[in-house]
Amino acid sequence: MTIRPLTVFDAFDMAELEKACFSLPWSLESVKSELQNPNALYPGAFIGGKLAGYAGMQMILDEGYITNLATAPAHRRKGIAGALMRELLSAAAERKLRFITLEVRESNLPARGLYEKHGFAPAGTRKGYYDLPKEDAILMTREFFAVTPCIEKD
Repeated sequence: MTIRPLTVFDAFDMAELEKACFSLPWSLESVKSELQNPNALYPGAFIGGKLAGYAGMQMILDEGYITNLATAPAHRRKGIAGALMRELLSAAAERKLRFITLEVRESNLPARGLYEKHGFAPAGTRKGYYDLPKEDAILMTREFFAVTPCIEKD
């Protein structure tokens, strides 16, 4: 497995993986736009030169938001998602993000387990967040650096 940043040249393969993994996949145009977002990071995992998985994170100031984590059905349970998550966590630490957050389907126990394994904890629920089928999302967060308030002395 090789992991490298995705570019707009990978957009078609990423859009195809979206279709294989999600009930409401991003369009090719949305994928292209996101791959050109200067505030986003999209590492892709390749096996035999083919995209087997990808992860995405948008970064705003000192906050990270994981947009998607997808592994091709034929390549699941082979450590790809974990490797991609480690890439995002490394990037977050390097950029000194305070936290990363994400949403996950309430019923997606394998994904929730992966996130918990990497230090994410439930932080709330988004009622009816997902469609096809309609389902709540569990909001999960991992904190990195605590903010120290600046206290002025007299």
